[in-house]
Amino acid sequence: MDELARFRLDGKVAVVTGASGGIGARTALALARVGAAVTCAGRSIERLNAVVERIERAGGRAIAVEGDMAAKADADGVAEAAVESFGRLDIIVNTVGGGAGTALYPAHEYPESEWDRIIDLNLRTSLLPTQAAVQAMITAGNGGRVVNFSSVRGQLGIDNGFSAYVAAKGAMDAVSRQWATEWAKHRITVNSIAPTFVRTAQSESLLADKAFYEGLLARIPLHRIAETDDVVGAVLFFCSEASSFVTGQLLTLDGGLTAAQ
Repeated sequence: MDELARFRLDGKVAVVTGASGGIGARTALALARVGAAVTCAGRSIERLNAVVERIERAGGRAIAVEGDMAAKADADGVAEAAVESFGRLDIIVNTVGGGAGTALYPAHEYPESEWDRIIDLNLRTSLLPTQAAVQAMITAGNGGRVVNFSSVRGQLGIDNGFSAYVAAKGAMDAVSRQWATEWAKHRITVNSIAPTFVRTAQSESLLADKAFYEGLLARIPLHRIAETDDVVGAVLFFCSEASSFVTGQLLTLDGGLTAAQ
């Protein structure tokens, strides 16, 4: 097979959760551009429709499915919609998450309600749609790809009140390895991408703090944060035949941050 052809996804069907967000929208477009039909899932049907329109203008195929990925019925519905619309389901990319900047509390005073909210936002939202998608993959018997979005905060602490967020991302790293081990017999690979801050609307509030932003850049050897374009190569690698012998791995996409710690 031609080397570049190994990154093509012609005939494959992907689900992207959180496709109404910055990383999810860019991921959905990238998958469509290399041939996948994409089911775009998220909580804002207006933003999802805008992503679908952009994909269709580029010559791709996509549908929008509104739902809360922390709710089982909604998560199940996304997998069902993908199979009903496109006949199969081969890939799921979980991009829902974040919220760390909205829940900054000292570890010894962290509110239980905020703990539950951040854990659900960053862990349950991957668990439920992945279970539904993998059920479809196992039934079809064609193998598959699961790609989770973690964070460097799954590996590194930060003196900024992130207790629930780092707990959720550390758990994501662990459960990705567990899923990879269990689902290998079905030819389903599971890998994770761990960025540092990515410039999106969601991260604006933290990045607007000049002292925080400058301190962050000082710790990153490439001296910049990630853009949504920076995630595309990692996503396409893990979703394609180029990574057919790679599973249970965590790719840190951080400009050298963890290397320098």
